This record gives sequence, C-alpha cells and structure tokens, in this order.
Amino acid sequence: MAQRWTNTLKDRDCTPESVFLNRRQWMAGAAAGVGLAGLGMPAAASETLEPNSYDDITQYNNYYEFGTGKGDPARNAHTLTTAPWSVKIDGLVDKPGDYAFEDILKAMTIEDRIYRFRCVEAWSMVIPWNGFELADLLAMAGVQSDAKYVAFETALRPDEMPGVRFPVLDWPYVEGLRLDEAMHPLTIMATGIYGKDIPNQNGAPLRLVVPWKYGFKSIKSVVRITLTDKQPATSWNKANAREYGFYSNVNPQVDHPRWSQASERPIGGGLFAKRKPTLMLNGYEEDVAALYAGMDMKKNF
Repeated sequence: MAQRWTNTLKDRDCTPESVFLNRRQWMAGAAAGVGLAGLGMPAAASETLEPNSYDDITQYNNYYEFGTGKGDPARNAHTLTTAPWSVKIDGLVDKPGDYAFEDILKAMTIEDRIYRFRCVEAWSMVIPWNGFELADLLAMAGVQSDAKYVAFETALRPDEMPGVRFPVLDWPYVEGLRLDEAMHPLTIMATGIYGKDIPNQNGAPLRLVVPWKYGFKSIKSVVRITLTDKQPATSWNKANAREYGFYSNVNPQVDHPRWSQASERPIGGGLFAKRKPTLMLNGYEEDVAALYAGMDMKKNF
C-alpha cells in the first residue's frame, strides 16, 4: 500500500523564482559552507518575498563542480552537456542498465511538488519542484529483496566542470539513502522548477530531492543509482564525518559545529530577515518520523 504524505503548502507560499535561482542578497555575509540547496519554510499566507534582480538570478549559485565562488556556477555551468543523458541503474536490481533520460520521462508521471527546502547553513525557502517519485524509477529497474540502501553519483566531467580540478571533495560527488527513505513518496527525482527545466547550475537534468533532509543530500545531475546491501559512502561524510552524518535529517535539536539548527533565516528578507524556529524533520515529521522509530537521532545524525 502506498504511503501518504501531507502537503500543507500552497502556490502562494513558494519562494519567488528569481529569489530561488539566486541567493546573493541574503548570503553575502554568510560563512562559507557546504549546503548546495536548503530545505524550506512554512510561510504564512500574508508573507511575501521580494524577488532578486535579473543580474542576481543569473550570476549567483552553488554547485562546487563548477567552482566554489558564488558566481562560478552561473558563469561555468553552461559547459555541462545535458543531452544526451542517461542514468546507470545497477547493483541489486532485476534490470540493470543505462536508462536514457528521454525513456525515463516517457515512463514517469511528472507531478508538481511544493516543498520546504532547508540548508545546513540555516537558511530556508519553499520550492515548487516538477518531478516523479524515486520509487517509480526504482520499480522500473526491479529492486531485489537483498537491497537495503540506494547510492547516487553525480556526473564527473573534468572537461566541463572546472571545479573538479581542485580537491574540495573526493570527486565524483556521491550520496545515499536507506531503501525505505528512497521509496517514501516524498522522495522525488526533480526534472524542473517552476514548470521549467532545471538550469544547469541547479542540477540539470535530473536531481534528487529529499525534503526532510539537509540540502546537500539532494544530489545534482545524477548519472548513477546503485542498489546495495551496504551503507554507501557520502561525499560530505567522507570529508568530515564529525560534522556530516549519513542521515542528515533536519533536526533543530542537533547543531552543526558551525551553525545552530534551532532556527533558520528565510530567503527573501535580505541579510536581516527575521529568523524563525526550525521544524523537526523540516515540517514533515508526521510523514516520515516512523522511518526512525526507536532510533537515537542525535547519535545517528
């Protein structure tokens, strides 16, 4: 039986497209960190967010494969070739192989999902994604009974990604979920934002979105998905296990060594936007808390 999820967000709650695509205004004074995207806020109906300028939209983003400077991805990500594109699905599946992106789209039902998006750096927004449930893609490949985890890998193209020339991380970028997390109906593979194809600097053409986890779990430009019986390595955990655990669930009770997670600053209010309390599991506690029943979420951060 399919699991349920509760969507309490409406179109009026969405962070404006221009603000989402560029964070120069509110990140200008923030400490450098790892969040590639954040998980969002339960915005009030009366709350409005002022869009950034066009220059802000086109010149500022985070995607370390294209450079660590905030303007680097917008300048460099045009070099990423997104067509043709395929995703290798292998490991403990019945139908391993290279799945063409076009064939995946033909087989999937694309939905609109309005999700909170919360970064470990303690900023937040609300994003209207277009995409399909990861569970449907895994069903195409046929998950075998021994599978317990799902591993993901980002494209690694040194000729197209100038940032990978530097050892910021152990490239390629990799992530992972427990199988039950991956199969949850909230977990999607996003193909668009605001009804448009995802821009290169935001993870074109296909990225993971797990709304109750910190943004760096939502791996971009996915080229490989592996079903396995062992917990897979993840990039930020490999880089600093003390600061980045495997689960990376949004938890206001567990601080990052550099950022308190008790509150967050919504995008769109400028550098002095009023902070608001962070919700357990980013507001999706009712939907996903059962996944962690009996688990010490401070130890398993």
